[in-house]
Amino acid sequence: MTVSNEAASLMRQARSALFVPATRPDRIKKALASEADLVIIDLEDAVALEDKSSAREMLEQFLEEAPQVSLYVRINAPGSEHFDADLDLCARLSGVSMIMVPKAESAMALQQAAALGRPLWPLIESAAGLDWIDELAAVEGVERLSFGALDLALDLGLESETPGAEAILDQARYQLVLHSRLAGLAPPMAGVSPVLDDDEVLHGMALRARQMGFGGMLCIHPRQLDPVHRVFTPDAEQLAWAQKIVTAARTQGGAFRVDGQMVDAPVIERARRLLARVDPSSTGTVA
Repeated sequence: MTVSNEAASLMRQARSALFVPATRPDRIKKALASEADLVIIDLEDAVALEDKSSAREMLEQFLEEAPQVSLYVRINAPGSEHFDADLDLCARLSGVSMIMVPKAESAMALQQAAALGRPLWPLIESAAGLDWIDELAAVEGVERLSFGALDLALDLGLESETPGAEAILDQARYQLVLHSRLAGLAPPMAGVSPVLDDDEVLHGMALRARQMGFGGMLCIHPRQLDPVHRVFTPDAEQLAWAQKIVTAARTQGGAFRVDGQMVDAPVIERARRLLARVDPSSTGTVA
């Protein structure tokens, strides 16, 4: 299966990805009508063990009834009894455009999933995943890394929501940002937050992730989309600054000054990337 250029660009530029259980087709329709950049149908954590088979059946039926829909799917982890069945399902459903692989720890398992011809989003959420992250990021077909902070904290025995835990998790976040860059991948997706009713807290979490180099955030409820989008969408002031820099760079050589600040090649490139986040086709030369 070949993914269109438009779909590939969307996956690389997505600010949000909203999880929906495969067992709730009513919620899938609502999620697709939401402001989420991507909707990921979950066959893993959000589905009880006894419902795994019926979840696959519901997903297949949904896509049969809506053949025009393109969905992204989180399968069950490699090594689980449902991994192969999930891959078989994705292989025969043309409406599955991307596969998220949880508990990613083995390049061989990712290669097995990549053989389906869909882009992969490995979830790094275990000590083993971090240990092998360089090999995982280098697997052909991997489009974007994602962070599973809650599962990683559990695996490492961290005391959640404490300064010590965050210090360790920040080291893991650094690894995702670093190896995404080294492998030429899109900036990684930050992990989900359990916060649903406090936009200020969620905004702060998303802002910190953006400042660390993440390109978006995984979401578990539509209420989380607005604060996440506000953080990962350049505002008017940022875009005006970027356009001023790029415009000046057309006629200035080497280093120059804009509004009392020194501008050189890295600053110009940052401005161009900022403009490209709004218009991926932009090369920074728009008027």
